[in-house]
Amino acid sequence: MKKEKGILIIFIILCVLVSVGNPNFLGATNLQNTARLIGIFGIFSIGSGIVIITRGIDLSVGSVFALVGVLLSMMLVKEKMPWPFALLIILALSIFIGWFQGSLIAKSKIQPFVVTLCGLLFYRGIARFISNDVTMGFGYGEQFTSLQYFATGNLLGIPLPFILLAVIGVISWLFLHRSVYGRYMFAIGRNEEAALYSGVNVTGVTILAYMISGLLAGIAGILLAFYTNAIAPSSHGNFYELYGIAAAVLGGCSLRGGEGSVIGVIIGAAMLQVIQNLVNLLGIPSSLNFAVMGFVILTGVFADKYLINRIKKPKSQLAVPDSTVYPTFESKKA
Repeated sequence: MKKEKGILIIFIILCVLVSVGNPNFLGATNLQNTARLIGIFGIFSIGSGIVIITRGIDLSVGSVFALVGVLLSMMLVKEKMPWPFALLIILALSIFIGWFQGSLIAKSKIQPFVVTLCGLLFYRGIARFISNDVTMGFGYGEQFTSLQYFATGNLLGIPLPFILLAVIGVISWLFLHRSVYGRYMFAIGRNEEAALYSGVNVTGVTILAYMISGLLAGIAGILLAFYTNAIAPSSHGNFYELYGIAAAVLGGCSLRGGEGSVIGVIIGAAMLQVIQNLVNLLGIPSSLNFAVMGFVILTGVFADKYLINRIKKPKSQLAVPDSTVYPTFESKKA
């Protein structure tokens, strides 16, 4: 919990600084919009974090968003398919993508970076081909208003994507931190060979991690498609995989695997959205958006790794015995 506390402190400090710089940050409308985006980004960031815990990586998330958005628009608007049926197809496809990529990684022993990078290119290309590279949308969505409400509606003033993130976060926390499969994932991330000799089904658990990531990417992709209501196949979801990875790393997941938590990933995702909000509210040129995010993320990770951990470390571990640095004449004589 040390890393989560560190990043939470930085998150609170950042919120205070932004609210002092621009009081509009605490406005009801701005908080609602920020919470909605935290919900969408937090959902797929949890999937990215779970994959990273197993010492993997998923670079295909953004392209999955484009493919999901295009297919959903075609099924609902062009084919007039009932939305529950279309939703099931999209979620099944997302899980299949995760299973396919996980199988290549776990069974064929291909590097996760290579498999998911190919997925990034392949899914984007398919989305552009089937849509003729034309921007697609849902119009006013008279036939599926209840589905659209999940992305744009509120419950008691709280955006529904944020509530969905809370539900998925609790389920993911129970799975990752309280189930035997969650412990297997941590074990695989720390030492895959040791986990294998301990009787863990490394292949099955690794595939499961990518299937979960695919499922969460599918859910977030549906929400994002209805939130934007316009899916340009060439740019929809671009770089979103990096947001997921950044949120996971910022939240305490180690790229070496075996470390991380669901709470940390959600805080990381929230922090990324507050940083974006900071860029808008403080009037920083939008062209500097990525530069500001990169700087703040690097500063946060540096502060968490070196400063906060040092403060928390007992003084006895920080102090170096005097005799080690400056051996006395008596000690040399002895």
